[in-house]
Amino acid sequence: MSVQFKSTRGDKTLITASQAIVKGISGDGGLYVPCAIPKIDFELKKILEMSYKELAYEVLKLIISDFTEEELKYCIEKAYDSKFDTDLIAPLKTAGGEHFLELFHGKTLAFKDMALSILPYLLKTAAKKNGVNEKIVILTATSGDTGKAALEGFADVDDTKIIVFFPEDGVSPVQKRQMVTQTGKNTCVAGIKGNFDDAQTAVKQIFTDKKLNEELKSKGYIFSSANSINIGRLAPQIVYYFFAYAQMVKNGEINFGEKINFTVPTGNFGDILAGYYAKEMGLPVDKLICASNDNKVLYDFFKTGIYNINREFVVTSSPSMDILISSNLERLLYHICENTETVKSLMENLGSDKKYDFKVSSDYVIGEYASHKETFDAIKELYDKSGYIIDTHTAVAFAAYKKYKDKTKDETKNVVVSTASPYKFAKDVCRAIDSKYDSLDPFEALDILSDLWKEDIPKTIKGIDKREILHKTVIEKSEIKTFIQNYLH
Repeated sequence: MSVQFKSTRGDKTLITASQAIVKGISGDGGLYVPCAIPKIDFELKKILEMSYKELAYEVLKLIISDFTEEELKYCIEKAYDSKFDTDLIAPLKTAGGEHFLELFHGKTLAFKDMALSILPYLLKTAAKKNGVNEKIVILTATSGDTGKAALEGFADVDDTKIIVFFPEDGVSPVQKRQMVTQTGKNTCVAGIKGNFDDAQTAVKQIFTDKKLNEELKSKGYIFSSANSINIGRLAPQIVYYFFAYAQMVKNGEINFGEKINFTVPTGNFGDILAGYYAKEMGLPVDKLICASNDNKVLYDFFKTGIYNINREFVVTSSPSMDILISSNLERLLYHICENTETVKSLMENLGSDKKYDFKVSSDYVIGEYASHKETFDAIKELYDKSGYIIDTHTAVAFAAYKKYKDKTKDETKNVVVSTASPYKFAKDVCRAIDSKYDSLDPFEALDILSDLWKEDIPKTIKGIDKREILHKTVIEKSEIKTFIQNYLH
């Protein structure tokens, strides 16, 4: 059965998955959601026998249902190849009695590779299916990891350009160097004087700027997105929840059919929303624990029913989570209330009053958070206990899970979704392990971390501080639209 998509904000037009992938975001500012979340159409136990690629096909064919088998398998084969340093693609590791789903084995060392390795192929295929002749301009706001993964995926892809905006002072030194040294004739990177929310808001406004879109279409361009607002970015993330469950069974940690929890470090809400979709599709999930850092807007929302961004924006050691406007939460609100007028009203309130009230009735999405100290303590505790090292974002989730377990005494087996390699945040990870590293140079920290972990520095970032900086632009947040117009002209 073909799955159709509609806007969360009331546009009545129903479109296919391929059309949603090309458009990225609805013209009314809403996000595309499936009219009905499909259920898996195969015997769940078969996932125990599937490779990551095989599982990706069985899951994605249900969401991206207007692709042919040949088209979808082509995209999957191109995505999950030697770009990953392990045949498993997303291995599950056990350390200190806890389970960590490692999603950082792609080229940019972050979970964004899991989806952004396939999105360029999905987008090119979708454009061809829909007779799109214009060049596709990928507009991306990043809190650190999406930018590099998108640049890596779309660099030198024919008939595309990619423009990435990142907060100049809101990413780690390694994240920044990954982006500003990116090669590719079609790549453009700019730092902004502002935070991720500023960049994301500006990009969303550009998608709904009809005059600008018409102007650029007349010049042979259309916009699309590599952020998780694009269903083509979100859907591939569903796969690794099924894959994690299969590994838990095969490793003897659970019996088949037994429910498990996932704890997910959360900023823009896309990663944990993929877990929500996995559960709705038929995966035995009990709780999804939404882990926030000191910018705990999501924790407060799930606790009080009030989403309020009238608060201090905190720059933390987990910068990819330094977000106050969690875009994908809009999709969850729609799936809970199934009323586009309600969602539209809530988003309007967020724009005008910087807050809205909505009591989430879901009994399995739970909010928790971890402070800076709790995050650092979690890194050190796990290292001292097992020698295993986690990055600052994974540590937020690990610390939050421990708090959740202490409060609830929930003994359900849990998987911590590990979203980035510790090498991307080497200085803070080293500082957490031992305060003697407090004044360490961020790039020297790569060698120290390698010694502590007894793991080689990944080739993709080894010597990154010596690479030529190719993108040097820094702009005011108010200049984003003008910058895009000038670049494309």
